[in-house]
Amino acid sequence: MDFNKVNEQLTVSSQITPEEVSVLADKGYTTLVCNRPDMEIDDDQSSDAMAAAAEAAGLSFHYLPVIPGQFTPELILEMAQVMEESAGPVYAYCRSGTRSTTLWALSQAGQKAPEEILKEAAGAGYDLSGIAGYLAG
Repeated sequence: MDFNKVNEQLTVSSQITPEEVSVLADKGYTTLVCNRPDMEIDDDQSSDAMAAAAEAAGLSFHYLPVIPGQFTPELILEMAQVMEESAGPVYAYCRSGTRSTTLWALSQAGQKAPEEILKEAAGAGYDLSGIAGYLAG
């Protein structure tokens, strides 16, 4: 299980298992976001399985599947709402953490300086320089 901390509010990683969700609760996370479409994974790690594990661990769960390269305005808005409304730290995952980080970055455009967004992403190991123009508006 990876813990790629973007900032105090967000940590991202590659795919996790339902058994690992309780670790997140133990570490103080309050919200789990799945950015990986169910068509990419087996049923034992589906959004339904992960939602059940999150509920059992006391975490809120959000299924915001990002098809590679398709960051829709609706998904960006939903991620912004999750970040704004979360009662505590958010843990988001996808195949590698890149989609989760990118979706977060796009959701923060206009709220944070592009340089700050890029720096936080880089600190977690994600180079988002390719979307710098989108972050600047």
